[in-house]
Amino acid sequence: MKATDKSTHSDDARQAPTQAPDHTPRSYSRHGLTVLKGAVKGLGGRVIDRRTTLGKALAQWRTELINDLGGPGAVSTQEAAVVDLAVRTKLLLDSIDAWLLTRRSLINVKQRALLPAILQRQQLADGLARYLSQLGLKRRKPPTKSLEQYVTDKYGNDPEGDGDK
Repeated sequence: MKATDKSTHSDDARQAPTQAPDHTPRSYSRHGLTVLKGAVKGLGGRVIDRRTTLGKALAQWRTELINDLGGPGAVSTQEAAVVDLAVRTKLLLDSIDAWLLTRRSLINVKQRALLPAILQRQQLADGLARYLSQLGLKRRKPPTKSLEQYVTDKYGNDPEGDGDK
């Protein structure tokens, strides 16, 4: 029985160094775009706090974009989905632009090449341009009201305007 105990201890001693670590390998992306993309993809618009300056700016840009498309009543469900994609892409693009502008150099001297984040930034910019071209680059007028709707909005339910006389 002691012989099996010795072999068990020696097996444990041999196996300990060869065991793989319990954690997953670290991602080598340093610019944070991968983390931001994951958060926005997983949580959607909920990740953007509308109380912050960035959240307010994105909400304002979204509102202006919808108004340029003719207002909330004129935007279809498909266009609203493209607007949401454009807002998220703008968030990612602005974030990577801010990160790139903090770098001392945009060139990896050892590899004599641009930083990979610049290529990702260009892909995001191309995607945003595609979303905006799908929505149309011209401002649309909001749908006009019918005469009946205008009179109802202006004078209430009394089209004659003499209801209080």
